[in-house]
Amino acid sequence: MKGKINELISEKQIDKRIREIAEQISRDYAGKEVKLICILKGSIFYTCELAKRMTVPVTMDFMNVSSYGSGTKSSGNIMIKKDLDESIEGLDVIIVEDIIDSGNTLSRLIPLLKERKPASLKVTTLLDKPDRREADVDVDYVGFEIEDKFVVGYGLDYAQSYRDLPFIGELEI
Repeated sequence: MKGKINELISEKQIDKRIREIAEQISRDYAGKEVKLICILKGSIFYTCELAKRMTVPVTMDFMNVSSYGSGTKSSGNIMIKKDLDESIEGLDVIIVEDIIDSGNTLSRLIPLLKERKPASLKVTTLLDKPDRREADVDVDYVGFEIEDKFVVGYGLDYAQSYRDLPFIGELEI
């Protein structure tokens, strides 16, 4: 893959913000255990770094989901490519996303997970693109709000490349 990458958010800024979010979650869930649900593949970096910095007990599970339909439009459904390995009934759950733009997939995933009867269900995302929002999604913990740019790094990819960058950058192809 070739393209110019302009750094938007440095590794240092990401680290600082993840620490702040972990501290907030740890305060919000003091005395409780939290189940993080990592939405694969892009959220793996954020999930791991967040879990390492939390001071409450943490367990993790993983899902791989996508909207599907003809072309680039969602059909209004989600396809679960990899489901959770364990029940979330009665647990305090936080969905961990790398980036939320249209909100379509998450707006369908949240009700599906609520049917599984968690004690609570919240959402955190490393990046939020509110200008792209098509579906109303409540996000409880936001790392960074960004403009509508195509970004890579820190788990985000372009054709499976650039996930390993330690910063968030805008990709110019």
